[in-house]
Amino acid sequence: MQYEITQPIPLLDEQGGLTRAGYAKRLLPVYDRKKVRGGLTRLKEWDYYYVGNERFGVALTIADNSYMGLDSITFLSFQGEPWEVTKSPMSPFPMGRTGLPTTSAVGITASSGKKHAILFQVAEGRRQLTAHMDDFKEGRPIDIQIVLTGEPEESMVICTPFEKKAHFYYNQKINCMRAEGTVHIGEERYEFRPEDSFAVLDWGRGVWTYHNTWYWGSASGVSEDGADLGFNIGYGFGDTSAATENMLFYRGKAHKLSVVDFGIPMKDGKEDYMSPWRLTSDDGRFEMRFAPIIDRASCTDIKLIKSDQHQVFGRFSGTMVLDDGTKLQVRDLMGFAEKVENKW
Repeated sequence: MQYEITQPIPLLDEQGGLTRAGYAKRLLPVYDRKKVRGGLTRLKEWDYYYVGNERFGVALTIADNSYMGLDSITFLSFQGEPWEVTKSPMSPFPMGRTGLPTTSAVGITASSGKKHAILFQVAEGRRQLTAHMDDFKEGRPIDIQIVLTGEPEESMVICTPFEKKAHFYYNQKINCMRAEGTVHIGEERYEFRPEDSFAVLDWGRGVWTYHNTWYWGSASGVSEDGADLGFNIGYGFGDTSAATENMLFYRGKAHKLSVVDFGIPMKDGKEDYMSPWRLTSDDGRFEMRFAPIIDRASCTDIKLIKSDQHQVFGRFSGTMVLDDGTKLQVRDLMGFAEKVENKW
């Protein structure tokens, strides 16, 4: 069953549980941090943007995970010999003081340290992303100025409960935003142009259980007929019996899928992330081959806290079937698919 929320509702009841598990196509449930009851040390809030094209990409994160704050900047190059640099300064016990907005639709998200600063400003249909870090790549600084426009009418919104009382995940993914701006790494200049550069927002608020593994995939681009096209797929944590987060996007509208399997290839009993993947839905409406280009892998394991991440960037090819039965061909659509295990 896929339960759709179609009217504005409070996200949480007085006990800190979800008033309704399910999905929406707009940010209809209203998040009120004062109603959180699952333990403030378990509350996790973040804004994550990925901006990319065929040649390069940037990922920016501001996260307040209660006992640990995280600011992260990633730059990826897909040309020639692919490479990436990620720097993620952490801070102890922000406990909500970062002040992330309670909605993705408007507001300011900002965080900084001695040698870096990240700023997200959302107003009047524009999202401005600004970031700086002194020592990013081989001693050179990075400076980022990007503006996102063309936010589609519909997006992926999901309210997922966990089995543990007053634990939940509230998430919005906005695909297919157009990006314009520049990245400077020292004297090197990279330009995002709106005709071929797209962005996705991963906006998350929730009280999480300790040990989780999730799978997430996303892509945005242009269809063969020139329309904006993309998808969001994922699974792995919480109770998704009321809804999954799998959606197709075409011309600003969302089309709901049921269950999608990532089909990560195996070798010698382990995931072989750089071999071709096959991703399929249970109803045949999403059939993709995924050709990896680079694995942005990292693993931090200090016993009580662990984060093992594989965010693989590459090209998707296959078919997507919309709600009305329209079949779309997808060829070499840039995006990513990831598996992340966290103890946090």
